Amino acid sequence: MSSIKEKTLHIERFSRELGFDGFGVTEPGTGKSAERYKEWLNQGYEGEMTYLSRNVEKRSDMNLIVSGVKSVVCLRTNYLTADKDMAFTHDVNRGDISLYALNEDYHDVLAQRHRALEQKIKEEFDGCQTKVYIDTGPVLEKPLAQNAGLGWIGKHTNLITEGAGSWYFLSEILVDAVLETSEPALDHCGTCGSCIDICPTNAIVAPYVLDSRKCISYLTIELKGVIPLEFRKAMGNHIYGCDDCQIVCPWNSFAVKTDEEAFHERTETRQLIELLCMDDEAFRKRFRKSPVKRTKRRGLLRNVAVALGNSGNPSTVAPLTDALADHEPLIRAHSVWALGELLGAQALAVLDANLADETEDWVINEIRLVREAYS
Repeated sequence: MSSIKEKTLHIERFSRELGFDGFGVTEPGTGKSAERYKEWLNQGYEGEMTYLSRNVEKRSDMNLIVSGVKSVVCLRTNYLTADKDMAFTHDVNRGDISLYALNEDYHDVLAQRHRALEQKIKEEFDGCQTKVYIDTGPVLEKPLAQNAGLGWIGKHTNLITEGAGSWYFLSEILVDAVLETSEPALDHCGTCGSCIDICPTNAIVAPYVLDSRKCISYLTIELKGVIPLEFRKAMGNHIYGCDDCQIVCPWNSFAVKTDEEAFHERTETRQLIELLCMDDEAFRKRFRKSPVKRTKRRGLLRNVAVALGNSGNPSTVAPLTDALADHEPLIRAHSVWALGELLGAQALAVLDANLADETEDWVINEIRLVREAYS
């Protein structure tokens, strides 16, 4: 009969065969992390992500998820497919999309692997109960991953692995059986503050503390309404997520690329003008299997309008003017702002000609702001 250590090694070997590049096991407790998480919520840093404040007690006690849970298998999956530097954020005609979202939705890609590994765990520990989470559900995945030795939580609040960097997904399998635990990872950020310094919106309000309400990833993905005026210029050409803090992290100089074809960039364009011209059908076709579909067309084109307003490119005026007739008020509103940025006082005539009968509050407010700025 195999020992617990041998069974855990069998599971780890199989995880590598499936394509996971990181494996660790920890007990379900997260120590003081749950209290820090509650304090983070008390500060309102989650913004409109109300799902983060649901099931808070489950994050503190995983027995409320799987009764009698004894082990958490923590997994790491590399998604780095291309070198990326800050030049990507300065291409005024092309939208910047986070590396993880360049092709297929990782939830779908990883689901089959997790089912296979879950079955392997049940073969090694006959009769055990399991629960899989792929970046979902009420678990504190980063503290768990740190306890499982996969890496440490960096000052930007992403997990960093010594010798591997931070371009990866985290996922977990909760098990009501005892597996061999791993040694926790140690913090190696030291005195480095590159991620804090580079953040365009100063969202890292203190080392290891992120105010999501200021984060470009939040603003371009999670926020469903109007983007606050104070953050629009800082967004630059970011249209889905932001990788800036990872780009400058010294530990990512050790990152290696994955061969996973599902994560490699699609051939379709990221030209901002072409994206702005997508109708509903074109959006659904282009992003059907992509994480970008989460923003819906109105969210993505809202972001595209802001990026065009930041571009300084006069050839974007015509498509932005056309966007003033879009059926989505969110897109019209941000196109108003973009035209104000590009045309200054001359935008007033364009707005008067195209939006004289506007009735939506979001759009009317943007027109008012442009009028106040240039009248």
